[in-house]
Amino acid sequence: MQQLKSELTSPIPEALEHFDKLPDSAFVRLDTVKLLYGVSSATIWRKCKTLSMPAPKKLSERCTAWSVKAIRADLAAKAV
Repeated sequence: MQQLKSELTSPIPEALEHFDKLPDSAFVRLDTVKLLYGVSSATIWRKCKTLSMPAPKKLSERCTAWSVKAIRADLAAKAV
């Protein structure tokens, strides 16, 4: 119960607070995508595998991120 209270009263994470200001050419990491969709990491990867959400791009050997433009389009399509 205490954890739920702290989650409800905590400020909006910086990644989400500035998401609308990011250019379409930007990329966001898994933690931001999880917050945007409200699901776990496993669910994100499962949805990418089944093509029910945009796939990430491999930016380097150890860096995977999602296109802001693709995430916005997917969220807009699901909001309709």
